[in-house]
Amino acid sequence: MSRLQLKPGKEKSLLRRHPWIYASAVGRIDGNPGAGDTVEVRGADGRFLAWAAYSPASSIRARAWSFAESTRVTADLFAQRVHLAVQRRAALAIDTTAVRLVFGEADGLPGLIVDRYGDQLVTQFQAAGVDAWRDVLIDALLAATGCRDVYDRSDGATRVREGLPAISGVLRGDEPAAQIEVQEHGLRYTVDVRRGHKTGFYVDQRDSRRLARELAARSLARTGRGPRCLNCFCYTGGFSIAMLAGGAEFVHSIDSSADALRLAGEHVALNGFEPSRARWEEADVFTALRVLKDQTPPFDLIVLDPPKFASSHHHVDRAARAYKDINLNALRLLAPGGSLLTFSCSGAIDVDLFQKIVAGAVIDAGVEAWMVSRLGASADHPLMMTVPESEYLKGLHLVRVG
Repeated sequence: MSRLQLKPGKEKSLLRRHPWIYASAVGRIDGNPGAGDTVEVRGADGRFLAWAAYSPASSIRARAWSFAESTRVTADLFAQRVHLAVQRRAALAIDTTAVRLVFGEADGLPGLIVDRYGDQLVTQFQAAGVDAWRDVLIDALLAATGCRDVYDRSDGATRVREGLPAISGVLRGDEPAAQIEVQEHGLRYTVDVRRGHKTGFYVDQRDSRRLARELAARSLARTGRGPRCLNCFCYTGGFSIAMLAGGAEFVHSIDSSADALRLAGEHVALNGFEPSRARWEEADVFTALRVLKDQTPPFDLIVLDPPKFASSHHHVDRAARAYKDINLNALRLLAPGGSLLTFSCSGAIDVDLFQKIVAGAVIDAGVEAWMVSRLGASADHPLMMTVPESEYLKGLHLVRVG
């Protein structure tokens, strides 16, 4: 077993059970571990700290499997963790057939993402450790779920930073259908797991889609008319369909992807809504918001769910300007009494910074607004309390009061 010894004073995060060991914290490596190999991690004073997966090409040089010296990093350990992850999601009793089964560090499997769409499993192996145990983990997933089809979407930029090739394709079973139908709170969506964003659908926004639906229904009950709604960065129309289901009179949805908008339009018909209640605009959202300000009456409910603007801390300033821009222009389009659901999925932008950015947008827009609640990922994306960085998705529900 190779050994990784830390520099003096670099053991503090591991003692707080944070699983990441950065290259800058490594003092010495005894042995010649390869990518994904298990290493014994010890402090500068020689005391045991963790068993971890080594990643020679990554700035996160190792990710801890366990902080207990008695743990044995074997196939049985991974089978047990996969089984527990699946059991815990089943206990949530979520009204959907699209669910996250494994969420990396939260399930003791750093770098592994697994989503289930009906009977189709979709995986992302984003770190060297889980990549090295790929076959064992897939066997465990099939045993725990009873599924037989696994499609891999390990094609993101994260693998490049790990020194791993970007790959995708069938791992077990058959090629997935071009569109897999799932249901969420009684609504129907189709998912393209081969070419869609992430694993094909934003399962993390399930609770916020339900909130958007409820807000539309409350507006209808309060005013006697369906609200006018705007969905920016709409992708395949998840929020749009939810707001239509809540009784929206009209939903204007904007995205830069023609393919995503085509599928979004199909969701309207799939759920039996009148096509005239939905308008799909292929455009750059930043530009479209400025144009809409001069062309349309205010909206009663607006959703801003943009892609990641900051891939690392190096891009925080640029991302902050982008978040402020879209929120400023959305607030100018929001009717008094209307709601704005605004989100950031940039891990480098923490909750407090995001709230400060949006507060600046409120000030510059010259409006008054309440923050009614903070929003986040659904319960199948739990936050490991010792790993605050895993809270990548954060959102705010604002109400314009002036």
